[in-house]
Amino acid sequence: MNRTARVAIIGAGPYGLSVAAHLRARGVDFRIFGTPMHSWRARMPAGMLLKSEGFASNLYDPGGNFTLGHFCSQNGLPYAAMRVPVSAEALVDYGISFQRKFVPNLEDREVLAVERSSDGFVLRLGDGEAVTASRVVVAVGNTYFEHVPANLADLRPDQFSHSAHHYDLSRFAERNVTVIGGGASAIDLAALLSEAGAEVHLVVRRPAIAFSIFAPPGSRSLWKKICKPLSGIGGGWRSLFFADAPALFRYLPQEYRSRMMRTFLGPAAGWVMKERIARVSLLLGTEVQHAETCGERVRLRLTNHENERFDLFTDHVIAATGYEVDVRRLSFLDEKMRLCVRPVASAPVKFAPMLSQDFESSVPGLYFVGLASAYCFGPVMRFMYGAGYTAHRLSKHLSRVAAADSPAAWLVPAQHRLT
Repeated sequence: MNRTARVAIIGAGPYGLSVAAHLRARGVDFRIFGTPMHSWRARMPAGMLLKSEGFASNLYDPGGNFTLGHFCSQNGLPYAAMRVPVSAEALVDYGISFQRKFVPNLEDREVLAVERSSDGFVLRLGDGEAVTASRVVVAVGNTYFEHVPANLADLRPDQFSHSAHHYDLSRFAERNVTVIGGGASAIDLAALLSEAGAEVHLVVRRPAIAFSIFAPPGSRSLWKKICKPLSGIGGGWRSLFFADAPALFRYLPQEYRSRMMRTFLGPAAGWVMKERIARVSLLLGTEVQHAETCGERVRLRLTNHENERFDLFTDHVIAATGYEVDVRRLSFLDEKMRLCVRPVASAPVKFAPMLSQDFESSVPGLYFVGLASAYCFGPVMRFMYGAGYTAHRLSKHLSRVAAADSPAAWLVPAQHRLT
């Protein structure tokens, strides 16, 4: 079967769902594929708390009314704009409710391949259907982009994993587990593993662990509000600029953009985790030089900041080492198409796509949103907060394209639009 979609969205996380909700409101014909909130449901450990504050943890409907706060109020869940941690479970429930309300046409189906055609693109689905689309929006989040340090890559799969592959931690009870990393995912995972009954070591390259600290809104003086205004991604004028002006960030010199992506908002855990890692063995200022299998265990050869070398034996190693954008890892995209995607020059990543002001890549009709767009639009695209700007800008662009190309074919009848 071959069916048509003017716009096809691949991915049903915060970005994909927000873009879809805006397209529906504008009456643009689209289809969206993916499991709703899949990464948050299956790739985050149960019990995890969001690093972002409540006011910055929304999906974005066109009216801006169905916020996380609104959802929590409706369902009797604890919520505050700040200083009340948001659980991953609450976010998932909110996301699914958002999808049912604003994107009821979501198709929980896997896209196996995307190929170019004379009419645009052909998407081949897991059930055998082929879908023709004029435009494709890739909204897969951090899926496909896991970063694994080279010195850990040769360990056996039963002895090593990335933090993105753990939801149920109960299988690690009474086992010795070593987590590598110093950011939010590493801290959260180490604390949750310890609470699940594991003996946990946390290896952190930096000499100290940083925690995000937000003062309650009413406790900040006028002077502090002026000197360090709050934004959806942190405090300070630079954070405010990055959060609220992604269109301007795109026009900054590429070297500066790349440096900001390397250095801005370095590894930091949520403030609520500070007490929860008390039972974790911390190896601060320590790096892994080499890892090898020793029977059923792993031997890690470590070096600390005083240049002392020592070995650590463990049952399992988890790399909470973040994500590295590389379009070439998107296996569902045709190889020839991947090679046609122009990368951002001098980006400290393997292959981040260069995008237009409307998120379009060098392959006409192929768009990237979310983490993949961060090297063009800034650090805000690492967070849910960036989905608001993305959904508004991209849906407006696709609506204009629809009107210019073929209004009768692109636009859906008014009775089917979101009102």
